[in-house]
Amino acid sequence: MGDLGRLIEPGIGSVVLHVHVQPRSGRDAIAGRHDGALKVRVRAAPVDGAANDAVGDLLAARIGVPRRCVELASGATSRKKRFRIDGLDAATLEARLVELLDGIPGQRLG
Repeated sequence: MGDLGRLIEPGIGSVVLHVHVQPRSGRDAIAGRHDGALKVRVRAAPVDGAANDAVGDLLAARIGVPRRCVELASGATSRKKRFRIDGLDAATLEARLVELLDGIPGQRLG
């Protein structure tokens, strides 16, 4: 794996993505990388799992998988989370993240 190897844990039939969440943001967005994780901003507040659900929704939409394939694996009450994504291998996820990060200033990988 390339530059994004620290963000992704390969598995069998799924991968785990390390995510740093910034809740109560002005908009929902993939913001780049932060401390070995994908930085994600969501408008939702961290109340009753709303921010976690918003991150799952955003990841599914931006990575291009059905929402049912994205599940919070750990970090329910932390900014540092791990999301399991079913149906992708590490190389496919890394390629999709490269495309997402390419448009963010200072995040170009290729």
